[in-house]
Amino acid sequence: MTQGMTFRKTKNHLMSFVMLACTLAVLIPLGLIFFHIVKMGVSSLSLDFFTHIPAPTGEAGGGMANGMFGSAIMIAGASLIGLPIGILGAIYLSEFGGSKVSTGIRFAADVLSGTPSIITGMVAYTLLVVPMKGFSGLAGSVALAMIMIPIVLRTTEEQLKMVPGSLREASLALGVPFWRTSLKVTLRSAMSGVLTGILLAVARIAGETAPLLFTALGNQFWSKNVMQPMAALPLQIFSFAIAPYEDWHKLAWAGALVLVTVMFALSLTARYFGRSRHAR
Repeated sequence: MTQGMTFRKTKNHLMSFVMLACTLAVLIPLGLIFFHIVKMGVSSLSLDFFTHIPAPTGEAGGGMANGMFGSAIMIAGASLIGLPIGILGAIYLSEFGGSKVSTGIRFAADVLSGTPSIITGMVAYTLLVVPMKGFSGLAGSVALAMIMIPIVLRTTEEQLKMVPGSLREASLALGVPFWRTSLKVTLRSAMSGVLTGILLAVARIAGETAPLLFTALGNQFWSKNVMQPMAALPLQIFSFAIAPYEDWHKLAWAGALVLVTVMFALSLTARYFGRSRHAR
């Protein structure tokens, strides 16, 4: 018996060590990447970075204000397109999940969520840029919405499935219409989980570059017209990183730091909403 207990303790310690090693294998590279981005980017952060557009070639200074503004506009546009489609589609799947149409929608969403983003950009280029005869922020928003929809749809569906059926039955028994029950009772009960999925989807599209290369193209100046080429922070980071100018490299590192910080904040916020739901 003593030998058996010793063997079990040894096996337990060994597996604990393996799990700890695997955890460190994930966290250490992540920490090193974040530390290097902070080291290279923090020195270039200033008020000008958030309030000025890039300086002309060969001149020092400037910022990425137009890129941050463009990213905000295109993410907002993608949310206006993608969120209603994703949420309403999730409500349909949760309420009528057994039909062949629902199975097809789930399959399409899973395939779309696994499609490389550059393919999404090429599709948006064919459907919008070519017919419109020009790049635009609108095309960029549509491309980002195509990435956002399957994420919101699948996460929202899973959250709606967790709502007890007794809530629906009680609402319907009181004479509340089915559509109002779905929107006012079921969806509201799962709202914290839905917000988690929305924030994760926003964090996903915030760092996308490939789709915008085929749609928004980028702009070195202020552009508030969504029907014209528009700057975006990931696009500027990419363009400045491959440029032969040292000042642009510094701005690229600063932009990367801002982008990573925003995505990290969105992920933490999504985690908070997820925990608050489980706590309730």
